[in-house]
Amino acid sequence: MKAGGVEAGEVAKASAARYGINKGVAVLDFILRILAFVCTLGSAIAMGTTNETLPFFTQFIRFRARYDDLPTFTFFVVANSVVSAYLLLSLPLSVFHIMRSAAQNSRIVLVIFDTAMLALLTAGASASAAIVYLAHKGNTKANWFSICQQFNSFCERISGSLIGSFGGVVLFVVLILLSAIALSRR
Repeated sequence: MKAGGVEAGEVAKASAARYGINKGVAVLDFILRILAFVCTLGSAIAMGTTNETLPFFTQFIRFRARYDDLPTFTFFVVANSVVSAYLLLSLPLSVFHIMRSAAQNSRIVLVIFDTAMLALLTAGASASAAIVYLAHKGNTKANWFSICQQFNSFCERISGSLIGSFGGVVLFVVLILLSAIALSRR
């Protein structure tokens, strides 16, 4: 004769499986945070060290292009630096989630701060992407000419730093989704 209730062994198996999945999500969260840290820090360093100087007629008259000539690029460097510092500071909390995968309040705090950092990173990368587009293509109606034909190295570096920053944006989206999945499993 079968009983209508659930046996104790079945509950223990389901709990162990959920614990293993949550631990796997926590480990993946840690790895993605390290990757996002590398992306954002690399972008900040690449943009912050970008400059190129071209001679004009004589060696005494020169044109130069530096990231701090445009406030948008300065905002980009600051935003990526703040986000990479946040990611570095959030790593111990991510390790805590690996050890105690049932922690819920700290994961909610991480989701809130991750969302704020995603907004900051997206704002910096998007604003800089508009300037990089103008540097590559120009705007003839506004009489802005493209500078990438002359400052080739400068444009390559700022474009590369944008790729790293948008990679960080994608990783943040995945981090937020992982945290939402981990919270919904409770």
